[in-house]
Amino acid sequence: MKAYVFPGQGAQFTGMGEDLYDTIPVAKELFEKANEILGFRISDIMFEGSADDLKQTKVTQPAVFLHSVILAQALGDKFKPEGVAGHSLGEFSALVASGALSFEDGLVLVSKRAMAMQKACEQNPSTMAAILRLDDAIIEEVCASINGIVVPANYNCTGQLVISGTNEAIDEACKILLEKGAKRAIKLQVGGAFHSPLMEPARKELEEAIAATKFNTPQCPIYQDVDAKPYTDPEKIKANLILQLTSPVRWSQIVKNMVADGYNQFVEVGPGTVLQGLITKTVADVEAKSVEL
Repeated sequence: MKAYVFPGQGAQFTGMGEDLYDTIPVAKELFEKANEILGFRISDIMFEGSADDLKQTKVTQPAVFLHSVILAQALGDKFKPEGVAGHSLGEFSALVASGALSFEDGLVLVSKRAMAMQKACEQNPSTMAAILRLDDAIIEEVCASINGIVVPANYNCTGQLVISGTNEAIDEACKILLEKGAKRAIKLQVGGAFHSPLMEPARKELEEAIAATKFNTPQCPIYQDVDAKPYTDPEKIKANLILQLTSPVRWSQIVKNMVADGYNQFVEVGPGTVLQGLITKTVADVEAKSVEL
């Protein structure tokens, strides 16, 4: 069985999507529509902007979303997923690609999500750290023992779990986790504590927007980050999406669940190859590759 998977924030690069714009009429049309909806030419920043330009809050998340969704659209009849999943932001791309959300509604939600997260980051200075080569259970235990906000945020693959929280709690957790045998504890260059309770103001803001948006039944199940299970019911999909900002991304669990359900081919749709690496580090004997037009 074939699954299409969609990357999250951090996969962006200068020049992303330019080949699609130049060669595929539907891609050009969608990029221009996005420029109109957002009120600025995001396509110009994607094609020609610097790395710093692409890191702007109003640009990063919509840019990755656009590249992924337009790439899926460019596949046309070749896009026939039996299941989809997306890492964090990528869940919105997966929902649009599978028909649960319109292109326009998906882009508006992603733009609102980016701005709401930025505001939450400014209210609560915070950060994230990647913990390498330590059992998830030990990391969970240490996070729970610390007097402060620090939680597991991204279960990326076997041997890599990202934690999220206040600066002080992250520092303390990293120190203890290294003592417990973690190979490395790497603080990430991010704006704040994504997928943690510190994103609650953003979750509330996004909840209103999601509740007001029409969701359809997707063409195939979507495995959602919040509990790694497959869904097709629009109301359940909405409820899970609202919880996503303050809940961990259970990516390694999604991959394991999909393999248990019979998926053995994973096609990454969007910039970069990050998800392919995470998949092959988590499960054996599956094919993971980039999308081919």
